[in-house]
Amino acid sequence: MRPVAISMLAWLATVGNVLARPQPVHQQPIKQIELGPRPYFLVESMSDGPLKSKLAQCQNLNMKPSSWSFGHRGGAPLQIPEHSRESNIAGARMGAGTLECDVAFTKDRELVCRHSQCDLHTTTNIVALPELNAKCTQPFRPAADGKPASAKCCTSDITLAEFKLLCAKMDGFNASAVNAEDYLKGTPSWRTDLYATCGTVMEHKEHIAMVEALGLRHSPELKMPMVKMPFQGDYTQEMYAQQLIDNYKNARVPPSRVQAQSFSYDAIRYWLESEPDFGNNAMLLVESADTPDTYAEAIDKLTEYAKEGVRTVAPPMHYLVEGKNGSLTPSRYADRAQELKLNIITWSLERSGPLAAARANGDYYYTRIKNGITGDGNMYELVDVLYRQVGVVGMFSDWAATTTFYANCFNIGLEGSGCRVS
Repeated sequence: MRPVAISMLAWLATVGNVLARPQPVHQQPIKQIELGPRPYFLVESMSDGPLKSKLAQCQNLNMKPSSWSFGHRGGAPLQIPEHSRESNIAGARMGAGTLECDVAFTKDRELVCRHSQCDLHTTTNIVALPELNAKCTQPFRPAADGKPASAKCCTSDITLAEFKLLCAKMDGFNASAVNAEDYLKGTPSWRTDLYATCGTVMEHKEHIAMVEALGLRHSPELKMPMVKMPFQGDYTQEMYAQQLIDNYKNARVPPSRVQAQSFSYDAIRYWLESEPDFGNNAMLLVESADTPDTYAEAIDKLTEYAKEGVRTVAPPMHYLVEGKNGSLTPSRYADRAQELKLNIITWSLERSGPLAAARANGDYYYTRIKNGITGDGNMYELVDVLYRQVGVVGMFSDWAATTTFYANCFNIGLEGSGCRVS
């Protein structure tokens, strides 16, 4: 009987976590946009000049949502668990006019919001729930004999019902952990666990309903499968891509308010051919130019994308801007995309913590920009180059207030130009 008793205790603990969450009220559009202190801190950190003066003049504006402000992983994972309902509501409250759901599939082929199909061990409490940990591709292993603690838990390891029992947490893990509870403690020092008591994980259909109730735009990303496809022998990549679109069609969301995304060129081409109303609005995510050789190849690929009918490309920020002699300028990649009349969306602002540390640590998002940044005072200089010189039509941010403030100051994507806000 002892194993049954342990199982019941684990189940009760799980249910207790879920019941402890505040029950959401019927969602209404957010009419009072609140940015908090961060945008103003960033402005005050800037060196004196025309841009700082312009931004300073905007500090008392009545802020509005902007479709240009994309809520990355919900819009608030700088401080709130990513892809949780709480992150999305916070992103919407900070004026993100477009909210992202990274889409992965469960064991029973339902779609859920996760940044990676196999990140549950670092973004949820799954390893601390014995019954669900046991179903992981690799259940939790404690640090021992000089080897770090590890786990690998995928959405495809569990059903939707089991997924809904999880609590979202800040992304991170403790490699020296000798037990599951300590493994969950890996939040970077510049983030916080203040709002990570038990984040509400989201099914894709729930995300759609929430964004519709908020009156905002959708940007789902079809995540690359991390399991062999066809999954379970007959669930193909095409079925997966179609299911994502079908969820919007079934919810009667107009294609004009859905900007689907994927790193899979095949998925974008599938949507262009099979669902052109959605495909024409889709963005091809690009992450294939991290070395000098691949960077040149990636610039050449832009011509192919344009010929194939791709209208929007979405590379990381450092593909688009270069740092030279302490200043930031558009890159060759940006110039070529402009020549081809491709729309450009970029990612991900506020993903890296303080910019001085990001530069010192060789942070990915600032690879080609580090010679043009010294600290947080350069944040809006980067945003300004991306908008006014590169011409990006949208920007993903892990703290939507930062992009919303800039968008309001320069009147970008406000009410009447993309957001359906009451």
